[in-house]
Amino acid sequence: MTLLTSYNIDPKGLLTSVPFRPSPHADARPEGAIIDMIVIHNISLPPGEFGTGAIEAFFCGELDVAMHPYYQTIANLHVSAHLLIKRNGQVVQFVPFHRRAWHAGESAFAGRTRCNDFSIGIELEGTDTMPYEEAQYQSLVAIIAVLRDTYPSITCERIVGHADIAPGRKTDPGSAFDWDYLRTHL
Repeated sequence: MTLLTSYNIDPKGLLTSVPFRPSPHADARPEGAIIDMIVIHNISLPPGEFGTGAIEAFFCGELDVAMHPYYQTIANLHVSAHLLIKRNGQVVQFVPFHRRAWHAGESAFAGRTRCNDFSIGIELEGTDTMPYEEAQYQSLVAIIAVLRDTYPSITCERIVGHADIAPGRKTDPGSAFDWDYLRTHL
């Protein structure tokens, strides 16, 4: 499989050549909000299982909670991210970048709360403890490059994990995420 090595963002705030599945779990950013942070997450549904299609259904409000007992525990959550990077490096977009995705929850960074207001959320299909795939890192690096070109306030120091903005509540992207690899390739 050949992955895109670079992406573009169209005037609607969407990555070109990437499927867009609009999530209802998004809204307008506050007036004057400047996008200046990327938050990296992980998700697998059911936990530890990949390629089920459940993540996309969950972010789109279409998850059939009868399909797995775990889904009952998340049935009332309204969650999305701007992007999902699957294990094979393929990307799906759920929320245009200029809109607020509901990915961070209660959060704070550098003295500011409500990180959803000023961040872009990228979910990696994975778990805290299982190594991520090379294809995922390749896609992530290429996406971050175009996001930094489009939103110059996103510095390397403002590319963080969910655990960094919600310590004690969240642990992702976890110990399996190779921050050194990411920083070396940015």
